[in-house]
Amino acid sequence: MAVTLAQAALLSENQLQRGVVETFVQESSVLDRIPLMDIEGNAYAYNKEATLPGVAFRSVNEAYTESTGTVVQATESLVILGGDADVDRFIVQTRGNLNDQRAVQTRLKVKSAAYKYQDAFFNGDVAVDPKGFDGLKKRLTGGQVLDAATNGLGPVAAGHDFLDALDALVASVPGLNGTNGAIYANRLVRAKILSSLRRLGGADFVNEELTRKRVLTYNGIPVLDPGQNLAGAEVLPLTETQGSSSAASSVYAVRFGEDETDGGVTGLTNGGVQVDDLGQLQEKPAYRTRIEFYCGLATFGGKAAARLRGVLAS
Repeated sequence: MAVTLAQAALLSENQLQRGVVETFVQESSVLDRIPLMDIEGNAYAYNKEATLPGVAFRSVNEAYTESTGTVVQATESLVILGGDADVDRFIVQTRGNLNDQRAVQTRLKVKSAAYKYQDAFFNGDVAVDPKGFDGLKKRLTGGQVLDAATNGLGPVAAGHDFLDALDALVASVPGLNGTNGAIYANRLVRAKILSSLRRLGGADFVNEELTRKRVLTYNGIPVLDPGQNLAGAEVLPLTETQGSSSAASSVYAVRFGEDETDGGVTGLTNGGVQVDDLGQLQEKPAYRTRIEFYCGLATFGGKAAARLRGVLAS
């Protein structure tokens, strides 16, 4: 059974690992809720529907025309995300009375890993970084990519027209609700959505029990900001071109699932987040903590997520 990192943190009996996993949850609005399916090996192969078999009405004593459906096999591979955090023993000895210096560096390393994953979740492209995985921007095609308007549309400026576009986005992900998915938007766009909902009615907040966060919701669905990448740029930037506008962004609707039978977006892992205290190194007087996350991403359904392009922060 797939579990989220928030659930894994509650189950972990290893205090070092639990602290690391909790940091992942605190730093990422993706990793705090995406189910992670534990797989064997370094890849997961599964079947996707290609064509359905034919069916028909028939007359008495008439034979059916035999037909079968077809499936194609798809494979999602795991990638390795992580890093080492070294702290000189001098710093540990002389500065440890102020803060646990190793814990500080471990937290910073985990924060970087969380930023890296949530950026790849949307913007990953193996053509650019072959060591990573493809994100939703590259995976979503056809009817799962919608345009808000020819030259962009702002939540406040467009009012009901924008909410119509948002409704169309949610409708493109059947079964999406407040318990199994989320809407992701740039922080400035999210602020404008809140402002628009205050004016038109419908703004609401909920306290999520598992993540212990207070979040804005639209029709019960959390509206979240995926934050920034390692370079400090927005994961969902206001730099996309939509017609005459070059300051547009995209809003994503995502339905998560625990495995391929759910037809949702599912994280893949082998062993979850692994934390090793390697102790003092032989080659230099420093203590090392290693964090590794064998991870991947699968979109098990053609309508597991959708993207709304051309959204303005106005």
